[in-house]
Amino acid sequence: MDWKREWKPLAAMAAVFLAFYYLPLAWPRFNSALFEALALAKWYAREHVLTCLLPALFIAGGISVFVSQASVMKYLGARAPKVLAYGVASVSGSILAVCSCTVLPLFAGIYKMGAGLGPATTFLYAGPAINVLAIVLTARILGLELGVARAVGAIVFGVVIGLAMHLIFRREEIAKEEAQAALPEPEGVRPLGQNVLYFGAMVGVLVFANWGKPAAEAGIWFAVYSLKWWLTSAFALALGAVLVLWFKVRWWKLALVAVPTAALAFILPSYPAIPFTFAVIGFSVVAATGGGEGEEWFTSTWIFAKQILPLLFFGVVIAGALLGRPGQEGLIPSEWVSAAVGGNSLRANFFASVAGAFMYFATLTEVPIVEGLIGSGMGKGPALALLLAGPAMSLPSLLVIRSVMGTRKTLVFIALVVVMATTTGMIYGKLFA
Repeated sequence: MDWKREWKPLAAMAAVFLAFYYLPLAWPRFNSALFEALALAKWYAREHVLTCLLPALFIAGGISVFVSQASVMKYLGARAPKVLAYGVASVSGSILAVCSCTVLPLFAGIYKMGAGLGPATTFLYAGPAINVLAIVLTARILGLELGVARAVGAIVFGVVIGLAMHLIFRREEIAKEEAQAALPEPEGVRPLGQNVLYFGAMVGVLVFANWGKPAAEAGIWFAVYSLKWWLTSAFALALGAVLVLWFKVRWWKLALVAVPTAALAFILPSYPAIPFTFAVIGFSVVAATGGGEGEEWFTSTWIFAKQILPLLFFGVVIAGALLGRPGQEGLIPSEWVSAAVGGNSLRANFFASVAGAFMYFATLTEVPIVEGLIGSGMGKGPALALLLAGPAMSLPSLLVIRSVMGTRKTLVFIALVVVMATTTGMIYGKLFA
């Protein structure tokens, strides 16, 4: 027997055996952490997979199939003008206003299509961080100073992190530029206007299906919330029209999905997840069995799903076990976190940045969490550091990022976000102490 090859599976089996043998089931905190891990995974499955991740996966699949590589390289490629590339990346990310996990399929799609590392990481950071609604909520609840600081910091961070990633890995980027220079520049098979309407309809479904209820039941945000499912349906109908007119999908197949979906929506108005789930499943069947571009689109979407979903759920379970849900306890006591981020010291800012990089924040939940920590003694600097590092990254998202661009680039991305958040928090804490 070749023990040089067999020691790894032996060590793995021994580790699993010892973990179960010494499982601390009599320790209340362990049982609480186990419950929190499963509870967070359940909440994530209910609140994010259907309305967030699945539309994002279809958009990513559409990017890889219907957007020509030449188009991606023209605006986001290694040879694209820097002002254009980083401008497009930051604006595109901010329009989506998604969480750190939902942006991952889109990031993977543009990166694999040839986007430069710098613009791709700018897009990766900008999507969750430059969220207009979250910034407005921060200003209203945590104060105008912190809201403005978060807005300015997030915009600057996105561009600086992208440029830093480009410079650190410039040799690889130069090689990518040379490889892209040798490629032909074919025209897209479909006019730009058709692609814009196609992706615009899917982005509309993604945005309005996830429109959260604002605190005040008045104003434009609440007005949009009260119409969110009507708006989602309108964009879904627009997507269906685009598919019939330009993608050669049979109208009667989409009707077989649309009519029961509408019926379920009227029968069960208090349970919108049921008709939405039926629509997603029916649409997937139509795409997967239609042949041609539709089947290719579904296949690409499925490839992204296999790559991303298992890592995300594993990361959510681990994050729940360590830190628990908001207001609940995991293995790490919340008082440790509160004590570590008190004041405006370097240690407090650094800890807030690191904690934010690995904690999972759903869109807009970071604001009440930071509000509670400030009430427990958190300094203004660490609060800003957490707001800049937290929404842009999480343990689940980092696992997926590593699978897309490798361990070295992921570690550098983490380091850049943590260092910049720590530095910004220190400066802000000194100025507004």
